[in-house]
Amino acid sequence: MISQVFILSSQGDHLIYKDFRGEAGSDVVGVFYEKVTALTGDQPPVVLTLRDLHFIHVRQGGLYWVATATADSSPFTVIEFLNRFSALVKDYCGSLSEKSVQMNFALIYELLDEVVDYGYIQTTSSDVLKNFIQTEAVSSRPFSLFDLSNVGLFGAETQQNKVAPSSAATRPIQTSREQGGRSEIFVDVIERMSVVIGSNGVLMKADVEGEIKVKCYMTSCSEMRIGLNEEFSIGKSQIRGYGAAVRVDECSFHQAVRLDEFDGNRILRLCPSQGEQTVMQYQLSDHLPSAPPFRLFPTIERDSGGRLLMYLKLRCDLPPKSAAINVCATIPVPKGSVSLSQELSSPDQSSELKLQNRAIDWTIPRFPGGTQLSALFKLEVSGLSPSSMLEVGPVGLVFELPQITVTGLQIRFLRLSPVQPGPSQRWVRYVTHSDSYIIRL
Repeated sequence: MISQVFILSSQGDHLIYKDFRGEAGSDVVGVFYEKVTALTGDQPPVVLTLRDLHFIHVRQGGLYWVATATADSSPFTVIEFLNRFSALVKDYCGSLSEKSVQMNFALIYELLDEVVDYGYIQTTSSDVLKNFIQTEAVSSRPFSLFDLSNVGLFGAETQQNKVAPSSAATRPIQTSREQGGRSEIFVDVIERMSVVIGSNGVLMKADVEGEIKVKCYMTSCSEMRIGLNEEFSIGKSQIRGYGAAVRVDECSFHQAVRLDEFDGNRILRLCPSQGEQTVMQYQLSDHLPSAPPFRLFPTIERDSGGRLLMYLKLRCDLPPKSAAINVCATIPVPKGSVSLSQELSSPDQSSELKLQNRAIDWTIPRFPGGTQLSALFKLEVSGLSPSSMLEVGPVGLVFELPQITVTGLQIRFLRLSPVQPGPSQRWVRYVTHSDSYIIRL
């Protein structure tokens, strides 16, 4: 049973507050923020307790989504509710941010009234709620098919070789046609890779976690069929087709997915509901079908003036027509580091010494495949010694790979039945993120 639900910004501002049972005062909002910010570490515990009241929270979109409950409530149920409610708000508001919550506070209060009744959870299904929600969402950024300002973030391609703007899938699901809404469906193949490369360049660990997400803006769609690679196989002993094998170790599906055509033709069938849902999740462990996307060649030494010199060459091993974006290399540096001077191989790069984190952030906005970039860092370190030089590294990389899946998973086709009346669009997008990419020095 839930007593209260509230949403806070990262600065502790009250955005949404709803008291269902009157068991605790509104001052608990400030109490929660004081407790959660007083804790050390990047990940505070999900459940905090004050006397007989439990604070259960998740972080989504840079916001605190908090519910208070008494001792007889299941924390796992409340955590699942908060995650589903934040996804519901994202579906109805288009995006999760402080601005979108402030602009759509009336809609969110209406959602809360329908989702929770006197502390008891009723439903979080967008299909059920669309019959009761009357408030129209206010988009923080108007949707336009002609807005291509951030195309590089996703690199979305259609079967007609067109590109979807990055804001296309971040609009409310209830946007009407008069407001610019279209009958569209998005299929996102998202992968996150965890890699550890040894100081000798040998790949020590490689794990990939992926998911296929569907976001539907169709007013009515009885069935959708998603065709995967015919060579897609699950497990090491299974080999299919005549092309290059696309293999994963484990795979799970949404309960609404029908698999009667999966074993023979690698086709997923489902009836998509409005909003976003994860259709399939998969994992590949201790293996990469291709070479890691980045290699680092470091040279670390001490110059005659007592400075620490780090010459780094970073190579992007993606195909020549591809590119990584938002690349950031974090290089831990020794204690006593005072100042930094650098020489970078291209003007669009930048670097900064973060004294608080004892690290250098080397930022590359766009890194084309088949190219190499370099940086020379000259670091002033007080009391530099041979042991201080051992404190350099390992290097951590953060990046995005648009239009690329590491496993090679692709969508062969996307078919809707019955055929949708009027103009409709189907978009398929691929992106790989670095979950943890570590290079030892």
